[in-house]
Amino acid sequence: MTKKILWIVIVILAIMIGCYPSIYFIIDRKFGLLSSKDNSILDSLLWNSAFYIHIILGGVALLVGWVQFSAKLRKRYLHIHRITGKIYVICVILSAVTGLYIAYYATGGVIAKAGFMGLSIVWFYTTLQGYLTVIKGKISAHQEWMIYSYAACLAAVTLRIWLPLLVIMLHGFIAGYQVVAWLCWVPNLIVAFLIVRQKRFNLPVDD
Repeated sequence: MTKKILWIVIVILAIMIGCYPSIYFIIDRKFGLLSSKDNSILDSLLWNSAFYIHIILGGVALLVGWVQFSAKLRKRYLHIHRITGKIYVICVILSAVTGLYIAYYATGGVIAKAGFMGLSIVWFYTTLQGYLTVIKGKISAHQEWMIYSYAACLAAVTLRIWLPLLVIMLHGFIAGYQVVAWLCWVPNLIVAFLIVRQKRFNLPVDD
């Protein structure tokens, strides 16, 4: 029951944050994280292109990613699982690549830049491995890699949970942002590791 409640909370948060990018098309976009950016960056066509690709496709990945973990959907509608899986992979690859670029301009200096670049690389790599293993028919490995991938994807959710708390605790946005650049995804991967380890003990190998 606890696991089910926790999963429902994760799904609700994923949907909320997945829809979050739409705000940038409704109100003045210079709010939140963008309020800390220089006009030279905000006026850059390349940066803006990368930014919108990153947030829009990242949002789509959040919205469709959690559906992939439904065993009932996989069994009854495998073709839907495959289609949404391809959508997820394409969105992640493009969002991760553009995320790597905009991470170079992250507020908070080298610490924040390294954190977000690390996240982009991990997200890209785990998703690519998830795709490569499934086309080779290695289903268990595919499932494990996608657990790591979606854990990295959920960094968009955990960032927005941690950041307000860190700003208060560390008495400043910059300090909080430097910490959250790592805290938003490293613990997620640790949880993913524990889930994968439990899965290996509980489920038979079907590769």
